Amino acid sequence: MTTDSQDPNTPRGGQGRNNYGGSAGDDSAYAPAGYGDTPAQRTFREYALIIRERVWYLLAVFLAVFLASLFYTLSRTKIYTATATVEILRRDLVVMKVEEVRDSEMRGPEDLNTQVKLLESGQIVGEVAKRLTGAEARAFLKPYEKGGSGDPVAPGGILAANRKVVPVRLTRIIAVQYLHPDPEVAAKVANLFVDEFINYNARQRVGESMKAVEDLKSRADTQNKRVQELGSLLQEYKERNNMVSLDQRKDIVTEKLKALNLQLTQATLRLKEAEVRWNQVQAIVQRGGNLTELSFIAAQPNIQNLTQQVSARKIAAAQLQQRYRAKHPKMIEATQSLAQSESELQSALAIAASTIRTDFEAARSSQEQAVTDLDSQQTEALRLDRLGVEYGRLHNEIAVNEQMLANLITRMRETAMSGSIETQNARIVDRAGAPRSSDYSSPNYVMNIALGAVGGLGLGLAFVFFVAFIDDCVKSAFDIESVIGLPLVGIVPQIRRMETSEKAQIVVTQADPQVSEAFLTLHSSLRLRDDSKKAKVLLVTSTTPSEGKSFIASNLALTFASHGDRTILVDCDLRKPSVHKSYGEENTRGVIDYCTTGSGLDQLIVRARHPNFDLLLAGGRAKNPTQLLNSKHFEALIQELRARYDRVVIDTPPVAAVSDALLILPLVDGSIFTIMFNHVRRKAAQFCARRLLDTNVPCFGAVLNALNLSVSGYYYAQYYDKSYKDYYVTRHDPADRER
Repeated sequence: MTTDSQDPNTPRGGQGRNNYGGSAGDDSAYAPAGYGDTPAQRTFREYALIIRERVWYLLAVFLAVFLASLFYTLSRTKIYTATATVEILRRDLVVMKVEEVRDSEMRGPEDLNTQVKLLESGQIVGEVAKRLTGAEARAFLKPYEKGGSGDPVAPGGILAANRKVVPVRLTRIIAVQYLHPDPEVAAKVANLFVDEFINYNARQRVGESMKAVEDLKSRADTQNKRVQELGSLLQEYKERNNMVSLDQRKDIVTEKLKALNLQLTQATLRLKEAEVRWNQVQAIVQRGGNLTELSFIAAQPNIQNLTQQVSARKIAAAQLQQRYRAKHPKMIEATQSLAQSESELQSALAIAASTIRTDFEAARSSQEQAVTDLDSQQTEALRLDRLGVEYGRLHNEIAVNEQMLANLITRMRETAMSGSIETQNARIVDRAGAPRSSDYSSPNYVMNIALGAVGGLGLGLAFVFFVAFIDDCVKSAFDIESVIGLPLVGIVPQIRRMETSEKAQIVVTQADPQVSEAFLTLHSSLRLRDDSKKAKVLLVTSTTPSEGKSFIASNLALTFASHGDRTILVDCDLRKPSVHKSYGEENTRGVIDYCTTGSGLDQLIVRARHPNFDLLLAGGRAKNPTQLLNSKHFEALIQELRARYDRVVIDTPPVAAVSDALLILPLVDGSIFTIMFNHVRRKAAQFCARRLLDTNVPCFGAVLNALNLSVSGYYYAQYYDKSYKDYYVTRHDPADRER
């Protein structure tokens, strides 16, 4: 049995409302002291009670599963397992030091698992099936032949289904197991599997080598054609560009470039020197200076001689001028000689300046010619470089392709040679032997029986809890207090067959001592709480009809009366009244008369049925019960009953059916919620309890009615244990007289 999922607003212990339905705020006064706010939880005992209640389900499922496993085990044919082991080599045996086409080296778990999957592959299964012929095939298929049907049996599917490949942990050894009813056949097939595995790898290696040789040969032919084509292209290129010896031509051009670079450098230096001299000459001429100021002019021999001559004649003329006058012949001769020397000097200076200009022009022309020659040679060098790029590309491509061709031919020869040598990547460690007749592997009697027992117990428990899960009727205190959210204030046992009138007065007649004691316990529970102890008007209702609310209301009222309280039982079920049937009264007058005709209360009350106990019947069926219950007359009725009686117990219709109880609720001091054992669903009871609590009128708790004593020990062993039976008084026991 499981708890339903609960709405966050649903009143429940410790969740918004405490375990008694009161809220954690305004309604906390309605919770009895000592009842904690912690929500109720299922205990191990409650789960054990769930199993005890449905133990026959558990036994039935357990026996069914256990007997099925036992029958299955005993009816199975004995199966024998033969095992052959094979070692996967880390690498192939080295016969020749050449690179293999297929890399078979074991580098990790992935490579080993690959070999395992090869052993499990359909290719190996097919090869083994081909090896089974003649008598071996008939012995292999005999256990699987369908009696009298004549349908052919496919050996491939049988081989795959009964073969197991088991890698041995932390080794490169693989165990190949085969299961068969015949131990000889099992050993034969296991050995065929390892043989075909080794043969398969060998065939794959040879086949791949031959295929690689063919592929290499085709590639070598293609590569040879490519080398020839490139050679033809290079020769045509050399002839087209007159490049018989490209390297020699590039050397000549390089030497010329070096010489022209040197020549240009020298010409540039000469040009700069001549330009400087010419600029100096122009500067002196422009300012009218003497060119002899320039050292490179003054240093010329003829200029030096003429300068010295002019100086000497100036000195001679100055000496003669001291002795002679200007027109003296000697003076005239000296003056003419001086003028002639100066004229010669100026002519020489002019010639020197012209020479300097000529040198400048010549240096500039030489430099320009050197630049032109260098540019021309550089253009030639660039042209050769451009031609050399394509030449070099073709030459390098030829070299690369020739090397590739040589590698292909070498690899083709190595592959052809290695492919013709048989090598293995695995070897057989142990061949399978036929198991002894007592060494069958299946069926495992102990394990199958144990699994049947454990499985039967597990499925039985699962079925029990599944039944408990789908069974959502209210049964336990957990359901009432945790799911519904009300305290359990009383439990009334199921009553044996008796008349309705006798049931309604059972606490007086003592027809069932356990039931009478249950109402005394309910009375004590209500008196222990301050709110219910002082409550004068109590409302009794339920979720659905036929839960025994009228029975609870009647006997609770009689219990109050038996304790000296002036009590009246009011039948406010104006739609389907039943209290009058319980007491054998005519339902001709009552609540309806008070509210409609204004009849006096003394005329309507049925008196002196039992000491301190009166009845107020419904007075028929009302056509408009909600209007009557909402009227001021009904409110006045309740007030008048309060004044006359110590306890007023009101029987109302079920909350889920109609809203009559909710209309009366504001006029009472509290309510009692009746729940029939294993009758009402938890969701429905929870919804109705929430409607009661939403009115803020205290709900003193729930009374569980009609508890089946045959299962009471499952849920309420603390209340109805067999050891309590001596405490219940029977009404015919003469020793039970009061003293």
